[in-house]
Amino acid sequence: MITLLRILFKSALIFVVVTVAWVGVYRFVPVPFTWTMMGDVLNFNGVTKQWLPLSRMDPDMPRAAIAGEDSRFCAHHGFDFDAMASAAYRNARGGRIRGGSTISQQTAKNAFLFQGGGYVRKAFEAYFTVLIETLWGKRRIMEVYLNIAETGIGTYGADAAALRYFNHDATRLSPTEAGRIAAVLPLPKKRAAIDPRGFVRRHGNSLARYVGTVRRSGLDDCLK
Repeated sequence: MITLLRILFKSALIFVVVTVAWVGVYRFVPVPFTWTMMGDVLNFNGVTKQWLPLSRMDPDMPRAAIAGEDSRFCAHHGFDFDAMASAAYRNARGGRIRGGSTISQQTAKNAFLFQGGGYVRKAFEAYFTVLIETLWGKRRIMEVYLNIAETGIGTYGADAAALRYFNHDATRLSPTEAGRIAAVLPLPKKRAAIDPRGFVRRHGNSLARYVGTVRRSGLDDCLK
């Protein structure tokens, strides 16, 4: 029993050291590849991505992401328990399944883990969320999120999305363009930011209007 405990303790210690070092490296180095990207490669979709520092990205892009994905991004510490409770309540009543994941949680999943996996993956996601909130800070979390989030089949990041949908990079985006890219984020394989009708257009236009609210209300202050 003592030998087993020692093995478990050493394994846990190695896991912590390796993951902390991994997260620490990504604090400064652009994330080169993710498990989700590997899935596209294996499905012969290819991968299109281009890292763009947040300092060069149009500020309306992170504002649109905050408006669409996580309005309390600057206020919470990785987990929005009110959003989780609200999502659980809506899901219990039936209808379209909603999630309560924050941008921090999504970034942890996208950068270090794979899609799916149920509660086991959720546990690791929570662990990595705590790490990136502690070691990265909000600005780096948003920068990584907007560079590795899937924005279309085989397309990753806001810059690649802007080039794909609007034929220019993400250094300049109108609120409508930023809103439509943000509208794609929840279901990137089923939506396109240039869809002339349907949900993406309606939701994207709505997010475009909220971009100004995010700016005026200071909901993006942690990124400045």
